[in-house]
Amino acid sequence: MTKASKVKLSEGEALKNKDAKASDDKIQIWIPKSTIEYEKEKLKLQIELLKLQTHVRETGKRIVLLFEGRDAAGKGGTIKRIREHLNPRGARVVALEKPSDRQRTQWYFQRYSDHLPAAGEIVLFDRSWYNRAMVEPVMGFCTDEQHKRFLKYAPVFERMLTKEGIILIKLYFSVSKKMQLKRFEKRAQDPLKQYKLSPVDMQAQELWGEYTMRKFQMLLETNTTLSPWTVIRSDNKKKARINCMKYILSRLDYEGKIADTELEIDPKIVINGIDEIKLMEGNLSKPHKLPG
Repeated sequence: MTKASKVKLSEGEALKNKDAKASDDKIQIWIPKSTIEYEKEKLKLQIELLKLQTHVRETGKRIVLLFEGRDAAGKGGTIKRIREHLNPRGARVVALEKPSDRQRTQWYFQRYSDHLPAAGEIVLFDRSWYNRAMVEPVMGFCTDEQHKRFLKYAPVFERMLTKEGIILIKLYFSVSKKMQLKRFEKRAQDPLKQYKLSPVDMQAQELWGEYTMRKFQMLLETNTTLSPWTVIRSDNKKKARINCMKYILSRLDYEGKIADTELEIDPKIVINGIDEIKLMEGNLSKPHKLPG
């Protein structure tokens, strides 16, 4: 008896072919019920995101969805699912490379403000100006003075955005040290994902404690009433994606919105910034045990 080969379907294929009839050119495979339920829930939320985009376009609203978190926390995968069926003309992703020599001489927020939305647009920042809150100070890419100045002026910059009418939603994806290592190892073995590994990523485990302290500083200084942080626990990627989409939709009003009961979030996955600060305050002496 030959050993059955492992088959991995593209996301969405299980739901698409759930009721397909048997034929000579098809083989039967078993899919976990949880996969079907995830794909059904994801599709429902993606339809809601399309409704939201239509509302944004018709009303001229401007939305910024800001995704932060440690390497391999699941930011990119969540952004991909959010944007998957949206009209790319009105929903774009901003993932900037390291600054050029010229950009290093500019006002720090300038290269990010160039990408802010116009009327009717949704912009998703895959990392943002908060590079200066964690990655840059930990890796020595900025001075202590630049870091302190950033923490002082980031809330001012964001207050300007919100007072100007931009809807700003800040999301921090939180992964455990153990899961981050597991994802790094998987990336290293997958030729299609090796591009995601960088020298900075490779030091993330060794510098876990330093990143934890910078995260605490960032939350403490920049979690404001006008632009609060929302933390997404992301060890389980599928739960993180679903709950992130639900949270975004629950924050915004639009025509044809489904019942609030269908957008209820899991409180173990979605944590408000104040509660995360309280959790960290009591455990700063054990940074390696704190979620990332």
